[in-house]
Amino acid sequence: MITTDTDGWVEYLNPVAEALTGWTTASARGLPLRGILRTVDEITREVTPNPIETVLREERTIEVSAPMLLVRNDGSEIPIVQSAAPMRARTGKIIGVVLVMHDVSRERQYAARLSYQASHDALTGLINRTEFEKRLGLALKSAAQLSRNHAVMYLDLDQFKVVNDTCGHAAGDQLIRQVSAVLLKRLREGDTLARLGGDEFGVLLENCPPDHALRIADELRQNVTNFHFTWETRSFGTGVSIGLVNVKDGPFTLTDVMSAADAACYMAKEKGRNRVQVYHSEDSDLSVRQGEMEWISRLQKALKEDRFVLYTQDIKALDAGREHGTHCEILVRLLDERGELVPPMAFIPAAERYNLMPAIDRWVIRTAFATISREQAEGGAVFEICSINLSGGSIGDEGFLDYVREQFAHFPAVRPQSICFEITETAAIARLDKATHFIEEMKSLGCHFSLDDFGAGMSSFAYLKHLPVDFLKIDGGFVKNMADDPIDRAMVEAINSVGHITGKQTIAEFVDGERVIALLREIGVDFAQGYGVAKPRPFGSRLQVAAATG
Repeated sequence: MITTDTDGWVEYLNPVAEALTGWTTASARGLPLRGILRTVDEITREVTPNPIETVLREERTIEVSAPMLLVRNDGSEIPIVQSAAPMRARTGKIIGVVLVMHDVSRERQYAARLSYQASHDALTGLINRTEFEKRLGLALKSAAQLSRNHAVMYLDLDQFKVVNDTCGHAAGDQLIRQVSAVLLKRLREGDTLARLGGDEFGVLLENCPPDHALRIADELRQNVTNFHFTWETRSFGTGVSIGLVNVKDGPFTLTDVMSAADAACYMAKEKGRNRVQVYHSEDSDLSVRQGEMEWISRLQKALKEDRFVLYTQDIKALDAGREHGTHCEILVRLLDERGELVPPMAFIPAAERYNLMPAIDRWVIRTAFATISREQAEGGAVFEICSINLSGGSIGDEGFLDYVREQFAHFPAVRPQSICFEITETAAIARLDKATHFIEEMKSLGCHFSLDDFGAGMSSFAYLKHLPVDFLKIDGGFVKNMADDPIDRAMVEAINSVGHITGKQTIAEFVDGERVIALLREIGVDFAQGYGVAKPRPFGSRLQVAAATG
């Protein structure tokens, strides 16, 4: 706080004002305010108007909100905000002015820190996806207005999962940091490198012709390939798959560019990894991949509008001499914008790739439990076992276990013993520890588990003993041709035998007729499922039919 008389001569500085300005009251008293208080506009660097003069002229309090810097006695600068008000005698006459200053250095530092955290990745210090897309949006405008060449890359490390799963998250984090440094070394001044998430990076090359962009992309790939990551006593080779989009090749929106770069990166991985794939709009493979990406918004909208529906398909016991209750699998279908059914293979691959399956799985569980509860309340038949598919994304979701528990609590009519969760062999093996933990936790409630598509992987039998499942679903690729292919039949026999030895019941998928059913009975498979047994039907009708015939 500083006070002056009506002529603007300094009378008093409190200790805070003395510290801010570098002047003492004794040395400043009698000097004009402008002589001890110099403030400049933070942006233009022009000297700001004297607030004392404004107060005396207009006889009112003023608040100065424009950013300004206080130039101290020693030449250093401090960001401040200030206000000034007239001091009045009891008669109302103005006898001076009081100026209040507030040092906003700490607030500025805090705001800058928040801004940095909002725009940068905490692990690497690189900008994050949000900031990258912001800069890309500006670059796209310049490309359209000034006809400039820009290029965008989408990079995905090829060995990250191996390091992360083998050595732990600390090693994975260190790999990300070191690869970030490798990438930065090759980029030009003014190029933008961002961590988009996980092991994915983005690069924006402004004012970069296509041939130069391709050369930079390949040099980035080569530099990562030449880098060997060491963790404790282990050494890992590295590689990176890169999708490259030349922005001038088309009238791209931000979404178009990111989608095209991601699709090109995915194709680089599909073609063998550790390579650069340039995006071309006429490339049919890339068009397919982009088509998958377009499902993202469609699926999100379908979830919001509740346009998924459930079907069920019977699972039939093959041993007529044994008593079996009703057993079925719940299947999810999508209604498109016109209300027509969309087959699962049209949208499931995209949902899995872009991590939308956990949300769909939750919808399925919630809706299935609600339907079972409603049917039971209305006198429908009670399932012995009802199977529900779970994606690998849900198995790896930290909150999914609690979500399932919550649904059982919310729908007490659904007995855990009547629910069988199906997980694919590949999803279980990819997340073996998490899958085992999830299975054990759910089985403690009474749930059953089925290992779907068993036999598709070369290491199926080796992993089987680690997974405490109740059913093995024999991969349909072996079942559908087993009547004509002795190798497929031998595989079915082997899987069935191992399943029974380990105390598990077996289910054959893709059963399409009586010839296959007869062979399955001969081999001793426990259950059959497929169009030769029963076609899928809307969920609810399954219970009503069972109730009517039971």
